[in-house]
Amino acid sequence: MRIVTLIMLIAVLLGLVACLCFWPHATSAPARQMTTRGTLFSLHHAVIQFKMDTGRYPTGEEGLRVLIEEPAGVTGWNDGGYLDTAEIPRDSWGREFVFILKPEERIPFIIMSYGADGAPGGEGDDADLSSTDWH
Repeated sequence: MRIVTLIMLIAVLLGLVACLCFWPHATSAPARQMTTRGTLFSLHHAVIQFKMDTGRYPTGEEGLRVLIEEPAGVTGWNDGGYLDTAEIPRDSWGREFVFILKPEERIPFIIMSYGADGAPGGEGDDADLSSTDWH
Protein backbone atom coordinates (compact mmCIF):
# COMPACT_ATOMS: atom_id res chain seq x y z
CA MET A 1 0.00 0.00 0.00
CA ARG A 2 2.85 2.43 0.81
CA ILE A 3 4.42 1.83 -2.58
CA VAL A 4 1.10 2.58 -4.29
CA THR A 5 0.84 5.87 -2.39
CA LEU A 6 4.42 6.73 -3.31
CA ILE A 7 3.82 5.93 -6.97
CA MET A 8 0.64 8.02 -7.01
CA LEU A 9 2.40 11.00 -5.42
CA ILE A 10 5.31 10.77 -7.87
CA ALA A 11 2.87 10.55 -10.80
CA VAL A 12 0.98 13.63 -9.60
CA LEU A 13 4.19 15.59 -9.11
CA LEU A 14 5.54 14.58 -12.52
CA GLY A 15 2.22 15.52 -14.11
CA LEU A 16 2.34 18.92 -12.45
CA VAL A 17 5.91 19.53 -13.62
CA ALA A 18 5.00 18.47 -17.16
CA CYS A 19 1.97 20.75 -17.17
CA LEU A 20 3.91 23.73 -15.91
CA CYS A 21 6.88 23.20 -18.21
CA PHE A 22 5.31 22.15 -21.49
CA TRP A 23 1.78 23.48 -21.76
CA PRO A 24 1.07 27.20 -21.51
CA HIS A 25 -2.57 26.51 -20.73
CA ALA A 26 -1.55 24.54 -17.62
CA THR A 27 -2.56 27.48 -15.45
CA SER A 28 -6.13 27.29 -16.75
CA ALA A 29 -8.84 26.42 -14.26
CA PRO A 30 -9.48 22.87 -15.59
CA ALA A 31 -5.76 22.04 -15.41
CA ARG A 32 -5.50 23.45 -11.89
CA GLN A 33 -8.56 21.49 -10.82
CA MET A 34 -7.19 18.27 -12.32
CA THR A 35 -3.83 18.71 -10.61
CA THR A 36 -5.49 19.55 -7.29
CA ARG A 37 -7.73 16.45 -7.56
CA GLY A 38 -4.64 14.29 -8.05
CA THR A 39 -2.99 15.78 -5.00
CA LEU A 40 -6.18 15.32 -2.96
CA PHE A 41 -6.26 11.66 -4.03
CA SER A 42 -2.66 11.15 -2.90
CA LEU A 43 -3.19 12.93 0.43
CA HIS A 44 -6.37 10.96 1.09
CA HIS A 45 -4.56 7.65 0.62
CA ALA A 46 -1.60 8.82 2.70
CA VAL A 47 -4.01 9.53 5.59
CA ILE A 48 -5.51 6.05 5.17
CA GLN A 49 -2.01 4.53 5.32
CA PHE A 50 -1.31 6.55 8.48
CA LYS A 51 -4.49 5.09 9.99
CA MET A 52 -3.50 1.56 8.99
CA ASP A 53 -0.06 1.95 10.59
CA THR A 54 -1.02 3.78 13.76
CA GLY A 55 -4.59 2.59 14.39
CA ARG A 56 -6.08 6.09 14.29
CA TYR A 57 -6.74 9.04 12.04
CA PRO A 58 -4.97 12.36 12.57
CA THR A 59 -6.71 14.62 15.04
CA GLY A 60 -8.19 17.88 13.85
CA GLU A 61 -5.36 19.70 15.60
CA GLU A 62 -2.65 17.53 14.00
CA GLY A 63 -4.16 17.71 10.54
CA LEU A 64 -2.01 16.69 7.61
CA ARG A 65 1.27 17.46 9.44
CA VAL A 66 1.26 13.85 10.69
CA LEU A 67 2.09 12.78 7.16
CA ILE A 68 5.55 14.38 7.42
CA GLU A 69 6.13 14.78 11.18
CA GLU A 70 5.74 11.97 13.70
CA PRO A 71 3.19 12.93 16.34
CA ALA A 72 3.99 12.33 20.01
CA GLY A 73 2.73 9.12 21.59
CA VAL A 74 2.03 7.27 18.34
CA THR A 75 3.32 3.79 17.64
CA GLY A 76 3.68 2.34 14.17
CA TRP A 77 4.34 5.64 12.40
CA ASN A 78 6.22 5.05 9.15
CA ASP A 79 9.84 6.19 9.44
CA GLY A 80 10.24 8.93 6.88
CA GLY A 81 6.57 9.84 6.86
CA TYR A 82 3.88 9.24 4.29
CA LEU A 83 4.81 11.73 1.59
CA ASP A 84 7.84 11.98 -0.63
CA THR A 85 8.24 15.64 0.28
CA ALA A 86 9.37 17.62 3.30
CA GLU A 87 6.31 19.89 3.09
CA ILE A 88 2.60 19.29 2.78
CA PRO A 89 1.64 20.04 -0.84
CA ARG A 90 -0.60 23.02 -1.54
CA ASP A 91 -3.45 23.18 -4.00
CA SER A 92 -2.89 24.57 -7.50
CA TRP A 93 -3.74 28.07 -6.30
CA GLY A 94 -0.98 27.96 -3.65
CA ARG A 95 -3.31 27.50 -0.67
CA GLU A 96 -3.13 24.94 2.11
CA PHE A 97 -5.54 22.03 1.98
CA VAL A 98 -8.17 21.93 4.72
CA PHE A 99 -8.34 18.73 6.83
CA ILE A 100 -11.75 18.14 8.43
CA LEU A 101 -12.18 15.26 10.88
CA LYS A 102 -15.60 13.53 10.86
CA PRO A 103 -17.50 15.95 8.64
CA GLU A 104 -20.41 13.49 8.48
CA GLU A 105 -21.45 10.39 10.41
CA ARG A 106 -20.11 7.83 7.93
CA ILE A 107 -17.10 9.81 6.68
CA PRO A 108 -14.06 9.72 9.01
CA PHE A 109 -12.27 12.67 7.36
CA ILE A 110 -12.21 14.87 4.31
CA ILE A 111 -9.51 17.00 2.71
CA MET A 112 -10.68 20.12 0.88
CA SER A 113 -9.49 22.75 -1.57
CA TYR A 114 -11.79 25.72 -1.88
CA GLY A 115 -10.97 26.28 -5.54
CA ALA A 116 -9.91 29.44 -7.34
CA ASP A 117 -11.62 31.86 -4.95
CA GLY A 118 -10.32 30.18 -1.77
CA ALA A 119 -13.76 30.39 -0.15
CA PRO A 120 -16.20 27.59 0.72
CA GLY A 121 -18.88 27.00 -1.92
CA GLY A 122 -18.79 28.27 -5.43
CA GLU A 123 -19.27 26.96 -8.94
CA GLY A 124 -17.13 26.49 -12.00
CA ASP A 125 -13.56 27.67 -11.37
CA ASP A 126 -14.47 28.51 -7.76
CA ALA A 127 -15.96 25.08 -6.98
CA ASP A 128 -14.74 23.24 -3.90
CA LEU A 129 -12.73 20.07 -4.49
CA SER A 130 -12.87 17.22 -2.00
CA SER A 131 -10.82 14.10 -1.32
CA THR A 132 -14.07 12.13 -1.17
CA ASP A 133 -15.22 13.13 -4.67
CA TRP A 134 -14.16 9.64 -5.84
CA HIS A 135 -15.66 7.59 -2.99
